Amino acid sequence: MLSQLRDMIWSDWIWFPEGHGWADLKNHGGHVFPQTQDLWATIPIAFCFLIIRQIFERKVAIPLASLLGVSDKQRVCAPPNPTLESYFCSTSKHPTQSSIDSLSKQTGCSVRQVQRWFRRRRNQDRPSKLKKFQEARYKPWFYDMKQMWDDFPKMPLLTSQYWYYMIELGFYISLLFSIASDVKRKDFKEQVVHHVATILLISFSWLVNYIRAGTLIMLVHDAADYLMESAKMFNYAGWRRTCNFIFTVFAAVFIVTRLVILPFWIIHTTWVYPLTLYRPFLGYYFFNGLMFVLQLLHIFWAGLIVRMVIKFLPGNDIVEDERSDKEETESEDEDDSRERREKSIINGHVLNGHTPLNSKHWKRD
Repeated sequence: MLSQLRDMIWSDWIWFPEGHGWADLKNHGGHVFPQTQDLWATIPIAFCFLIIRQIFERKVAIPLASLLGVSDKQRVCAPPNPTLESYFCSTSKHPTQSSIDSLSKQTGCSVRQVQRWFRRRRNQDRPSKLKKFQEARYKPWFYDMKQMWDDFPKMPLLTSQYWYYMIELGFYISLLFSIASDVKRKDFKEQVVHHVATILLISFSWLVNYIRAGTLIMLVHDAADYLMESAKMFNYAGWRRTCNFIFTVFAAVFIVTRLVILPFWIIHTTWVYPLTLYRPFLGYYFFNGLMFVLQLLHIFWAGLIVRMVIKFLPGNDIVEDERSDKEETESEDEDDSRERREKSIINGHVLNGHTPLNSKHWKRD
């Protein structure tokens, strides 16, 4: 029963164009082709990346951060309070005004003290600048795209392609393993989808010998990533001009590679051109479906990048990651508190059936 199900899932007609199949990928005539069992090598490679990362963050990133002048402000920890801690962990990190009033009565603390406790407790969970710096530091068919389909799927595997695939796939698997302990940003869900789609895309392209297309896709993705991480490093170090310059280069490279080259050259060659050679098959739809998922994520991130560029170019201010939460300060808390008091006074007049005689009257209360 299981063997029949396996044979049905891996049928030639599902994953290959008509007239081709898994038999084409058997090593012969001195030529080596991708094999399914090769993918097992990515698991130890992924664990090696995790180990190397831990060593790097402790032995290299911390001294480098000190050299560049990256330092953290001293944080004031929230005092132990079981009632507030229970609410923080199980209910909400951002209590409403009515919840703050209720917690104030339960704990015997003033409303101001409860607000301050939650602000400090939230800051405790935010990653330090040093932590962000550590993560940032760590992280012939090339010209004629149509040739990626020449003699498909009987294209022999190059040694360089083998290691590029194993290292790249091992790296993304290590990212998926470590994402739970990394800094949680606003695009956390998008990051998970991206990592899963990338792992599936690399694995599938290996299995069915889309090696040439997969190599081009990985190169396009790798072209901009190191620039972003470098810009973040100099951002945390306070090197404003260097950060802005590198980020501008990153934005240009990202937009050109992922919004121009990838969709109009590579995806066009994997989605449109194959129809002139073969009839559509399930593997064709699966591969290109993953490509479109990645392209949608690229458009989403390009929007964030453009917003960041617009923010820092006019005033020449330092770039801030749109995906990261900002640490709360005492002044922000005071502004929030003042705003709540003003709203409560206004609402109080309305609830009592009165309207303010003067728009400035409530400000003097």
